[in-house]
Amino acid sequence: MIEIPSDLHKDLVPLAFLLGNWAGAGVTDFPGAEKANFGQEVTFGHDGRDFLEYHSRTWILDNDGNKVKPLETESGFWRIDADRKVEVTMVRDDGVVEIWYGELADKKPQIDLVTDAVARTGASGPYTGGKRLYGYVKSDLMWVGEKQTPEVPLRPYMSAHLKKVVTPEAVANWAKDLGDLPDDGIAFFR
Repeated sequence: MIEIPSDLHKDLVPLAFLLGNWAGAGVTDFPGAEKANFGQEVTFGHDGRDFLEYHSRTWILDNDGNKVKPLETESGFWRIDADRKVEVTMVRDDGVVEIWYGELADKKPQIDLVTDAVARTGASGPYTGGKRLYGYVKSDLMWVGEKQTPEVPLRPYMSAHLKKVVTPEAVANWAKDLGDLPDDGIAFFR
């Protein structure tokens, strides 16, 4: 179920499906790097202004699912206009700053993004652009990323399946909102 917070900026309602804390796992595979499974934690938050704040951390997982080492960290801001056009500004820990543009699909929670601008520091590796697809599928957040370098044409390099993280605070707030439940529990379903 998608919740729309009462203090969410009205322009962001179409992106409400992204809000919250997400965690899961995926696969990374790109020429020049070892194919690996990774874990990911993502947060989409808001403070009432006309953007979502985004933060993602990933790490390599061993065969037992244990964290081995950090992979990537990225942060940014997501906006959407009245025509469902999405813009994202993002900075990554490897020295890359990107501007992404895309669109929210019609009648479904899916966003296609393409890089419009890429700036790199001297410490960053070769990178010239990418594409991403985010989708809300059966209450889960899924995404796939593609990237290109001067040597490698655009191709998939990461994908993940994330589940909404339920915190004890969220459970307590839901319990407060339930009000008086019937004593037998069954009447609740009538």
